[in-house]
Amino acid sequence: MQQAADFLAESDVLATALAPLPEAEWAQPTQFKGWSVNDIIVHLHYWNQMAHDTLTAPERFHDKAKTMAPAVAAHAMRPVENAAIPERGQALFAAWQGHYRDMARAWAGVDPKQRLPWIGPEMSARSSMTARQMETWAHGQAVFDLLGQTRPESDRIRNIVVLGVNTFAWSHQVQGLPVPAHVPQLQLQAPSGAIWQFGDVASDDLITGSAVEFAQVVTQTRALGDTSLKAQGPVAQAWLARAQCFAGPPEAPPPPGARFAQKLPKSH
Repeated sequence: MQQAADFLAESDVLATALAPLPEAEWAQPTQFKGWSVNDIIVHLHYWNQMAHDTLTAPERFHDKAKTMAPAVAAHAMRPVENAAIPERGQALFAAWQGHYRDMARAWAGVDPKQRLPWIGPEMSARSSMTARQMETWAHGQAVFDLLGQTRPESDRIRNIVVLGVNTFAWSHQVQGLPVPAHVPQLQLQAPSGAIWQFGDVASDDLITGSAVEFAQVVTQTRALGDTSLKAQGPVAQAWLARAQCFAGPPEAPPPPGARFAQKLPKSH
């Protein structure tokens, strides 16, 4: 399953940025809801474990889901995650990295169409692994922003772009809005320079620009106004204004200027 290799590569890119981070700076808050680097890696590690359990230990997944499902509904995931993942700093880094590497190897030979349980509707193994890549990439953005670094991107981001396109209906449903009859046309430039086309070619609505910036908008790591994406037509404009490719309750995108590359103040 190619998505397992893509998940591994995405995680390794984030790990390379984190590896030299001094212990004290793991507690620094990011622009994502004030979460610290510790908070972000705890979150990724916890949900990597949950996804892996659906494949290797479904009974353990269901036991953990009994606690997490009501916490998700109550917007109270963090205490459950923190209780389950006690490590912080470099110890957390080692636990997270060791697990995601083992997980990627285990999932490489899985049938992409295999159905797996989840909190909510079940999903395919391919969708589960794509979700893990998306979460790693999206939450990793806050880390790269904190460090003042530009993340090296590759065409594996196509998985996240496809997820963004496939959640066109969800972006409306989660807001309680009717779903438009047609997905806008998309013409997006990949990191390699290739042009990717998606959506309904008969639609009068059109989205053009960077595939990376489209992924940033659908994962809500950047405000639409802080990108160079062009949206023509009311459906395209309304979609990008509220796009949400992740599950859970409706989330508001960050306001313009709220997420950007900063420089982590050095601890003394």
